[in-house]
Amino acid sequence: MPHLPASSALSRFRILDLTRVRAGPTCVKQFADFGADVIKIESPPGVDPNENMGGPRHGPDFQNLHRNKRSITLNLKEAQGRDIFMQLVKSADVVVENYRADVKFRLGIDYESLKKVNPRIILASISGFGQDGPYASRPGFDQIAQGMGGFMATTGFPGEGPVRAGTAIADLSAGYFAAIGIMTALLERESSGLGQWVQSSLLMSQIALMDFQAARFLMKGEVPPQVGNDHPTSMPTSAYKSSDGYFNIGASGGGMWIRFCNAANRPDLLEREEFKTEPLRAKNRKALNEEINRITVTKTSAQWVADLNAAGVPAGPIYTLDQVFADPQVQHIGAAATVHHPVLGDIQVVNQAVGLSRTPASMARATPEQGESTAEVLTDLGFSAEQIEALRAQRIV
Repeated sequence: MPHLPASSALSRFRILDLTRVRAGPTCVKQFADFGADVIKIESPPGVDPNENMGGPRHGPDFQNLHRNKRSITLNLKEAQGRDIFMQLVKSADVVVENYRADVKFRLGIDYESLKKVNPRIILASISGFGQDGPYASRPGFDQIAQGMGGFMATTGFPGEGPVRAGTAIADLSAGYFAAIGIMTALLERESSGLGQWVQSSLLMSQIALMDFQAARFLMKGEVPPQVGNDHPTSMPTSAYKSSDGYFNIGASGGGMWIRFCNAANRPDLLEREEFKTEPLRAKNRKALNEEINRITVTKTSAQWVADLNAAGVPAGPIYTLDQVFADPQVQHIGAAATVHHPVLGDIQVVNQAVGLSRTPASMARATPEQGESTAEVLTDLGFSAEQIEALRAQRIV
């Protein structure tokens, strides 16, 4: 099947996708959803011992990550396979890979090699720890980066040990940061006419996600402790007990604090010396939370969410994922998107998070079967049907 652009926004670009697992596919998904011709390059069946690292092809994770792409098989371990890859590079705009740092050099598809074929090419490399340095050869893994980037030491309740995020935040952020880097390089290329090497890593991306917590340490030397569901500095912002569960309140700042106390019919809290200022409320968070929990257990979560929002105090439910996708606002913003798969039928995937008014993303096609576009892409390169069959017989494709 020829390229079916999911949007006209990026349909003029061709991306060669060498990625696997999560960080790399997350990056490439951004371009596929906005119409780029993404050619996913996979090893022929049985060539790569790690070919199932991304999970079952018809499973939800793989289907969510690889929609809107074409797929070809190509054995980059063989010289003839690399020659075909370099032919593709001539007409491509971007190559994305998340191999270990040394693999691209061993295969001869590093940036210096690629730009000899196409000076406009942009190579994006996503790694665990960076392309050089003492940890460059280590395998990257999301939870390792969460631990090394400071996230796990600041997440969880005091004295209960470190806690990881419930999703792969280091992988995901490394992919999104790489996508931003590629977009920047594509914009810069419009003036210079030259490509460049874009790099992101799980470790640096995780540190970047630490944001104000990292800034607290860098500027003031403060090592943020674990504070459970509390906001590190702005209280009362936490999860509070209701008569039927828990819900979130975000009453940071003096104005929010006043509105909360009035909405809770506890104006007396405004006169308590230990709660007079935001720094004092953060310092005395244990006593503050005890007072608030005594108030909030008197009504249901839904009642508090409605009442506090009506009073101008941010509050919200704490959902399980089934409740997330049942929420009317989530349904209104179209967080789930339907795509038709030739084997699975109509399935739902997570929709593109960025909205464009004139050239929005769409789900033009489901995740391709392995190598389903091999013949089509090679034909475009000038290979005959006989040549393609010979390549198949040699397990080059």
